[in-house]
Amino acid sequence: MAVEKFPVEGSHIMMFARSIADDNQIYYDAEHAAATELGKVIAPPTFAQSSAQFDPDYFLRPKIGEDWFGSGKEATGIKRESSGGGGGGGGLHAEQHFEYHRHISPGDVLTGTDKPGKTWEKEGKRSGKLVFTESIIEYRDQHGELVITARSVGVRTERPVDQ
Repeated sequence: MAVEKFPVEGSHIMMFARSIADDNQIYYDAEHAAATELGKVIAPPTFAQSSAQFDPDYFLRPKIGEDWFGSGKEATGIKRESSGGGGGGGGLHAEQHFEYHRHISPGDVLTGTDKPGKTWEKEGKRSGKLVFTESIIEYRDQHGELVITARSVGVRTERPVDQ
């Protein structure tokens, strides 16, 4: 998920913290945050994921004028056609890791750059071959300094899991 410009605002941080039910005042109260060791409002640990809202091509967001399938199976009543991906298996998000080089704060303008990751295989007992793919995104601030390295791992099965 390459993001050219992800402006971080205090209201973004507050809404994200509320959406994950984290009421730590360091995420929204500047006076409280000033009295902490960090001395300023910071973003919660997984906040970098919200950069997807600034990626015009983010695959989980519907495109204007295209059918949207929603988050449930045929939630909109629209039937999805086969993607022709082959193998008959499925894919899922397996892991997410964040390495913080410093805290994100209001006023930061981040850029996310995709970096190549590893790919490896294992043999599954019930689904055949499992193919793991790593995706790495480096988030840099407006000064070009590395702020976060995000690493995610997806897994695709060769065939549907045996019942």
